[in-house]
Amino acid sequence: MGRLEIRDLNQSFSKDDGSSLVVLEHMTFDVKDEEFVCILGSSGCGKTTLLRLIAGLDLAQAGSIFLDGEEIRGTSPKVGMVFQEYSLFPWRTVIDNIAFGLEMQGVARAERIKTAERYLDLVNLEQFRDSYPSELSGGMRQRVAVARALALDPAILLMDEPFGALDAQTRNMLQKELLDIQDATKKTIIFITHSVDEAVFLSDRIIVLTPRPGRICRTFDLDLPRPRDRTSVEFANIRREVLDLINLNCSIQ
Repeated sequence: MGRLEIRDLNQSFSKDDGSSLVVLEHMTFDVKDEEFVCILGSSGCGKTTLLRLIAGLDLAQAGSIFLDGEEIRGTSPKVGMVFQEYSLFPWRTVIDNIAFGLEMQGVARAERIKTAERYLDLVNLEQFRDSYPSELSGGMRQRVAVARALALDPAILLMDEPFGALDAQTRNMLQKELLDIQDATKKTIIFITHSVDEAVFLSDRIIVLTPRPGRICRTFDLDLPRPRDRTSVEFANIRREVLDLINLNCSIQ
């Protein structure tokens, strides 16, 4: 399961002058089990803060977050996270990077390597099993990061602009691979992006946030069949509708 409920979430940070900077305000939404949700918003509107709260890395000052009916009050193996920067250990091989979380849980080496190899196959990097991150392209490193997160079998996968630093061709390829991975694993995914095209291609639902303080501006339910054709009239119409909203009310920087 991977059903998420967010209720009246508010978050602010203290500034050096003693005042408060409100980042998230009255944030309420649900994410269904196995749903793929993309979140669009301007820089500084609280997208990463929201993911950190869902991951339990930070605690909400007001409001509640529930995963499968259980309130999130700290980190949990039920929540996996993939960052833009890969965050791989350069001194560990690909297989040992993927197995790292299992090692921290005390799983025996034979068992964790077997699990890691299953997810290595899933991201199509079998031939790079014993390579080091420095020997991989950016796209390959991000696949390793995805496999490492999935190896812990989380209920929900959080992805913070994971393809933002990649070239367009690699980004498009990994978008397709990510959809294949979700189809195979049935994971719930929350995906942060600045790209409207990426959001329309990937998601079942798009949530657009206002500039800081981040509030929900509007949600878009997408019923386009998969695989999606970026050149189709239907795709272009939805993309234009999202862009028109952003240009009018919710500027993305």
